[in-house]
Amino acid sequence: MNTPAPPPAPGKRSLLKTLEIDTRLLGMIGAFVAICLVFDLITDGRFLTPRNIFNLSIQTVSVAIMATGMVFVIVTRHIDLSVGAVLALCSSVMGVMQVQLLPQLFGLGHPLIMPLTIVAGLLTGAAIGALNGFLVGYQRIPAFIVTLGGLLIWRNVGWYLTDGQTLGPLDHNFMLLGGVEGTLGDLLSWAIGVVLSGAAVLAIWRARAAKIAHEFPVKPLWAEGALMATAVAAILGFIAVLNSYEVPIGRVKRMFEARGEAVPEGFVAYYGLPISVLILIAIAVVMTLVARRTRFGRYIFAAGGNPDAAELSGINTRMLTVKIFTLMGVLCALSAMVAQARLANHANDIGTLDELRVIAAAVIGGTALAGGVGTIYGAVLGAIIMQSLQSGMAMVGVDAPFQNIIVGGVLVLAVWIDIQYRKRTGAKE
Repeated sequence: MNTPAPPPAPGKRSLLKTLEIDTRLLGMIGAFVAICLVFDLITDGRFLTPRNIFNLSIQTVSVAIMATGMVFVIVTRHIDLSVGAVLALCSSVMGVMQVQLLPQLFGLGHPLIMPLTIVAGLLTGAAIGALNGFLVGYQRIPAFIVTLGGLLIWRNVGWYLTDGQTLGPLDHNFMLLGGVEGTLGDLLSWAIGVVLSGAAVLAIWRARAAKIAHEFPVKPLWAEGALMATAVAAILGFIAVLNSYEVPIGRVKRMFEARGEAVPEGFVAYYGLPISVLILIAIAVVMTLVARRTRFGRYIFAAGGNPDAAELSGINTRMLTVKIFTLMGVLCALSAMVAQARLANHANDIGTLDELRVIAAAVIGGTALAGGVGTIYGAVLGAIIMQSLQSGMAMVGVDAPFQNIIVGGVLVLAVWIDIQYRKRTGAKE
């Protein structure tokens, strides 16, 4: 008589499942921490200084903004190779608007220059994205071909628009969006940090309440509390680091001299949270809400998971494609706005190789090239990892060509890890 085998004893895997810990996210965070610690050790503690973290944060914004849109593109089983070129064209349009056209119309420093410049850039990005979406969705041209053509077209259109010239200086109000010129200071940054911390705690609590209301299993209360504490510590810790970065005394003197005042004795100013990083946070929150709480977001993941079933269920996948690529174009324009403001001019090489960085950020962040799977927070974290890797290599003197070799290798490695992860977890490849 055969006796039934005893049930397997609960182990580490079952504990992770009970706590609903995302092992992929945990691995990404571990990789990010390892990168920071290694480069900090190699650079004798210069990598994790407030100054470098501040610079790292504003350098990440442009790629991270586009990576949030690339998640939607890849989830629906498409690709966009033209994002860097679209960014360059949007940047050239905004450069011409605020350097050549609008100052002649309104005069230098007019308050309408900044909003009209941004509107022109957004309309340009939306138009190009809509064209890409139309060609892919309605004309059935593969997205790879459409956007590869765009990679060759749009940057050179921008070159002709500016006659190949670097445009500057930019409008002073516009440059506040770049990060270096525009920061919130220490007090307002602390206020934003407290608000973001409260929002994170509320979101975690509401997600738990929603699961309970629908009779879904939930994590232990202590685990939820630990997650809330970790989120609050990460947000406030980031704000504390930025608030410890002092504004150079020379710049402080110029600020006071512009107001006709003398610097008070012992006065110290801190940069705080850059406006560009605040823009990224706002975009990431909105894109996450779109992905999780709207019909549009549900349609995106449904179409990516099974396009035929989505079409048979009544989803207009052609129009959905147009909307996704239009959104991608708008995000490219926003990235161009931030990148141009950070550089304080429009240069023809702006956004070069951003296609690689954006796609790599999305894939490293867990977006499956097979479609149907991806997260906004993963893409943002992927962008942070990519920028940390590049900044660290630059600090230790690695040549730019070798940096690109490393980035390419990391992208291939990320895809291989994704394939192995899905094989082990039984997820769709």
